[in-house]
Amino acid sequence: MTELSHYRNIGIFAHVDAGKTTTTERILKLTGKIHKTGEVHDGAATTDFMEQEQERGITIQSAATTCYWRDHRFNIIDTPGHVDFTVEVYRSLKVLDGGVGVFCGSGGVEPQSETNWRYANESEVARVIFVNKLDRMGADFLRVVKQVKDVLGANPLVMCLPIGVEENFVGLVDLLERKAYVWDDSGLPENFEIVDIPADMVDEVEQYREMMIETALEQDDDLLMAYMEGEEPSIEDVKKCVRKGTIALDFFPTYCGSAFKNKGVQMVLDAVVDYLPCPTDVVPQPLTDEDGNETGQRAIVSITEPLKALAFKIMDDRFGALTFVRVYSGVLNKGDTILNSFTGKTERIGRMVEMHADDRNEIDRAQAGDIIAIVGMKNVQTGHTLCDPKHPVTLEPMIFPEPVISIAVKPKDKGGSEKMGIAIGKMIAEDPSFRVETDEDSGETILKGMGELHLDIKVDILNRTYGVDLIVGQPQVAYRETITTPLEDSYTHKKQSGGSGQFGKIDYRIKPGEPGTGFVFSSKVVGGNVPKEFFPAIEKGFRGMMDQGPLAGYPVLDVEVELYDGGFHAVDSSAVAFEIAAKGAFRQSMPKAGPQIIEPIMKVDVYTPEDHVGDVIGDLNRRRGMIKDQEPGVTGVRIKADVPLSEMFGYIGHLRTMTSGRGQFSMEFAHYLPCPQNIATDVIAAAKELRDAK
Repeated sequence: MTELSHYRNIGIFAHVDAGKTTTTERILKLTGKIHKTGEVHDGAATTDFMEQEQERGITIQSAATTCYWRDHRFNIIDTPGHVDFTVEVYRSLKVLDGGVGVFCGSGGVEPQSETNWRYANESEVARVIFVNKLDRMGADFLRVVKQVKDVLGANPLVMCLPIGVEENFVGLVDLLERKAYVWDDSGLPENFEIVDIPADMVDEVEQYREMMIETALEQDDDLLMAYMEGEEPSIEDVKKCVRKGTIALDFFPTYCGSAFKNKGVQMVLDAVVDYLPCPTDVVPQPLTDEDGNETGQRAIVSITEPLKALAFKIMDDRFGALTFVRVYSGVLNKGDTILNSFTGKTERIGRMVEMHADDRNEIDRAQAGDIIAIVGMKNVQTGHTLCDPKHPVTLEPMIFPEPVISIAVKPKDKGGSEKMGIAIGKMIAEDPSFRVETDEDSGETILKGMGELHLDIKVDILNRTYGVDLIVGQPQVAYRETITTPLEDSYTHKKQSGGSGQFGKIDYRIKPGEPGTGFVFSSKVVGGNVPKEFFPAIEKGFRGMMDQGPLAGYPVLDVEVELYDGGFHAVDSSAVAFEIAAKGAFRQSMPKAGPQIIEPIMKVDVYTPEDHVGDVIGDLNRRRGMIKDQEPGVTGVRIKADVPLSEMFGYIGHLRTMTSGRGQFSMEFAHYLPCPQNIATDVIAAAKELRDAK
């Protein structure tokens, strides 16, 4: 049984191609978990075990593994870097105590690094920074440190300096210990020697060491005063202060190296032990009531407390369904009966395993601090709380982004329908940002996701993993509708046809809401003209109609409805009557309230060599893009723009053609904006054509 203070639950996250998976491989090799390192570019990395990951050289789903360093147990999650899979990063950060942010020495702070950093800030996860690939052309450690300050608004605490740059990078200087580590050309991580600091670096080392110590000692007034008076603090005291500031998110210890060349990874492992928090150092998870509101209580991390655990990922593999669980408190034994507080049902724990990518190691017991997988749980989904049946609690749930793109698919043969249904059910459980709907009229299955690559991978998995051959339609944009004009109106629902009748009269105001608010209902009725018990029915009536707008049948966003008066009948009024009245009111008033089509706008980040900047900007303008920023870098220019999603299909092909294959881009959903009139007209016409065809 490992002491809680010896646990480190960490995630490794970064932009695509910054070297997260390679860094994870080196960590596993150094800690003795694997004996041969696999390379991402060969498709042999341990944590990239899906066929799709090996072929594309990217990480698609987060992989968990456990290893040991200096008597400390590391539970590591290697997360994807591609923007379409940020949900994996988000849910991993939710259950981690610390992280290693990997940045490319030449690429610096790239778009996805910003998103991941923002998620980590929201989850209040302490981090150390590893500036990787310092052996690459254009690599510059101090430039990346400056970018971390300027772009991320973070405070990097430089803990080491590189010896040599680009192809001459041979080692690094540990500022705290004043030691220089130099590796030989064998590429083996253990083949280094400790030498004197190079003469031309002595002044720079002292300058950065002084800055590091001053920043660290700000965590302890007494030590800082003594240091100001000329008293040198002990290395242990400085380490304590660095640990305190790291856990408080005041700064981020920053290291450098080359994971591929096996240089500098040991220092990162030491930093994880020395500076990142153990489970008891972290502010515990908030507890919520059944509606998801915080109760003010928190899950105390302790083995002696009742069981509290969060299911953060479902994975289906050759052995059956795996539920990844972070245990926050208590102990979980094989054979225990636990309560899922979301469903209110109990389940018995059959098999528990410790994961190493797609291998597993059977265990009988898990305790607070552990990240494990449970085999064969029936009704558990991502974000559900598992707890002691005698002490029911709910941990803060996870909120996932809405999909922005959809495609229609249907199996090539009839026998594929059932196979596809089962496969899609498993895939939805695994990935909460992937949604599926069936078009009732055409019978087509609509897959919805976060981007073209996301859906491309899903279709590939359906084909290869589940053997379903699909006919795939064109990608569709998730248009929405809203209104522009405030309106005051009245509607009466009256029905009299033998027996008891129905009566409900409502006077209401409809107006455009703030962007991002969805549907807001309020009531200003005084004097009982509409009894209070009918308010929920009226709200339900309006809310139920928000799924189909008046123009093209797309869901309606950002509308406020205020009930201010009405009338009721002592006998004929009922909840059903008022719900029908609200539905009729929606149909009557929405066409009069200036309805308009709104479209998803994407935050696009394009990286291009300098000589193609004009072409790329011209092309983005033609796509109705709004250029926000240009940042020159060492090897090219980053262009930030807001572009409608409908204009971005197939963009990667155009970009590669324009930039001779050297351009890259990433995009994520930003917000909705009104469509230009000509496009709105086309969208409405296409929707009408579809309805007529059905």
